Parts: sequence; C-alpha cells; structure tokens
Amino acid sequence: MLKKKIRIGIIGYGNLGKGVELAIDKNTDMELMAIFTRRPTESIKNCNNNIRILDINMAQDHVDNIDVMILCGGSATDLPIQGPHFASLYNTVDSYDNHGSIPDYLEAMNKASMGNGKTSGVCIGWDPGLFSINRALFESILPQGATYTFWGPGVSQGHSDAIRRIVGVKNAVQYTVPKEEAVKRIKSGELAELSNRDGHFRQCYVVVEDGADKDEITNKIKLIPNYFADYETNVVFVTEEELIENHSKMFHGGFVIRSGWTGNNCSNNNISEFSLKLDCNSEFTASILVAYARAVYRLNREGHIGVKTVYDIPLKYISNISIEDLCKNLL
Repeated sequence: MLKKKIRIGIIGYGNLGKGVELAIDKNTDMELMAIFTRRPTESIKNCNNNIRILDINMAQDHVDNIDVMILCGGSATDLPIQGPHFASLYNTVDSYDNHGSIPDYLEAMNKASMGNGKTSGVCIGWDPGLFSINRALFESILPQGATYTFWGPGVSQGHSDAIRRIVGVKNAVQYTVPKEEAVKRIKSGELAELSNRDGHFRQCYVVVEDGADKDEITNKIKLIPNYFADYETNVVFVTEEELIENHSKMFHGGFVIRSGWTGNNCSNNNISEFSLKLDCNSEFTASILVAYARAVYRLNREGHIGVKTVYDIPLKYISNISIEDLCKNLL
C-alpha cells in the first residue's frame, strides 16, 4: 500500500512561491496541488504545467484537497492579513520576518488556527527560524556571555518588498551589509554592546515611476519601522535596466555568534557560531518552509493545534527519515 503524500498548496507566486514549487519536487512524500495568486492566472508560467494556477479568491474552495498551505506573501502587508485568514481554513506555514511585530502576529495566528482545529507554523525561515534555534541553543549552553546576529551581505526579500509597497516605487532591491569593524570586534571575543546602527547598514537600489518624488520616497524608506528606521540607510535610484543587470542575484547569508564564559571566575571564553552562505535566498527559505510543512502536517494529525514556532517543533518532525535511521546515521 502506497503511503499517502502530503498535499501542499501555495499562496503567492513570487520568488518565494517559485522556490517552494521547486522544493516540493525534491521531497518524495509531498505533492503540489495548486498555486493561488492575485495576478491574472493566464499570465503565470510555472515549472510544472500540470499544476493548477488559480485566483487567490478561490483558495477557500479547496480545503478538502490541501493538507498544508504554504504562505509566500510579504511580511510588510501580505501576511498580517493573509496569515490569519488562511490559518482559519488550513494548516499553514509562513516565514513572517518582521521581528518587532512577532508577538502580535503569533497572537493573531494562534486565535485563527485554534478556532478551526488547525496548526500554524509561523516565523519559519532562516531568521527567524534556523538562527532562532541557534540563538536559544547557544544561550542555553553558555548562559554567561553575549549573542550577536549578523545578516548579509545579501538581498533581503522582506525589506525589498517593503520598499516596493511604497507609492511611486516601481521596483527595488535592498542589501543588508554587516559593518566589518563590528564583525571583527565580536569574532575576537569582545563583549560589545552593538545597536542596530552599529552592526549593519542597508543599501537600497530603487526604480521609481515617472514623475515620482525621489526625496519623498527616500524619506519614507528611511522611516519604515523595524526595517529601516533604526539603521544607517543609503538609497540609490537606478533605471530598471540597471537593476536587472546589476542587482538580480538573490544571494544572502549571515551568522549567529555567541561569546560565552566557562570555568572558575569565567576564565575561559568560548565562541559558538552558526553561519549560512546562500546563492539563492528565496530557494533556501522555500526549502525550510517545505520541510516544516511536513512537521505541521504531522503535528495536526496528532492533535497539536494552534501556533507552532521552531521552538515547539522537534527535529524528527521535519525530517522524512525515520527516527531509527536518524539515530543510526546522523546522531
């Protein structure tokens, strides 16, 4: 008897949604049932022509055919609305990454999913997500010390999307860049207090609509809370051709580092580090979402409903390998 495959749906077909489609194809226990989009469906070309492309307003009609819906909208304006809506209908997974608003988002998603016996994997990507796991792990092991997170250099999807939502912006790419001096200090073992502005700067390349007020757009970008307001931000206006030619790569990465003390009188400094270097940010994030969709499906079948973060989900739930084989081959 063949094992039932986990039936996946995708909300949103931008870079992240396309990455999810590719990732599902690499997981033999899953199948993609449909892609839901706000764009005209006839304009969408996907990798597998057999997959249905449907208007997002039709998503509520497919609750019996989809086990987990992966939400691929942006954190700035899409997920705060789409997340609770779809969590009331489906088991969901998302990569909400507006760190300052996470508590409010968790509360809204928990209320929505609990009301209909659904399970929502939230804030699941590499940060928040994998980096969150390592921050908690390192701080548990080394309770005396300091933890630092550096992002980049690379393209931030959420920040780029936030810029693109500004009226008058046609397209945009934002790079998060660690400040070299700050990285050098921390890797040397120094316990420094770094503000957001001390650790990173944000480089924005923006294409505007004809007649748009560039000064007004610059000011709006720099005032976006949680994304730019607390950082040194540089805005450069370019043509669409320049953006495509020079800023179309989706690379990213970063690292979490914990400098902590052990021994009598804290005599020994120990540095723990977890790092990522990604050729394609969206495809890697999509791969994380797909793995955690497996976990959400399993948790829901066991009766665990409501919001789940990476702190709530054991590693064995995200793997397609049995616990026996995990212990035998990877432990």
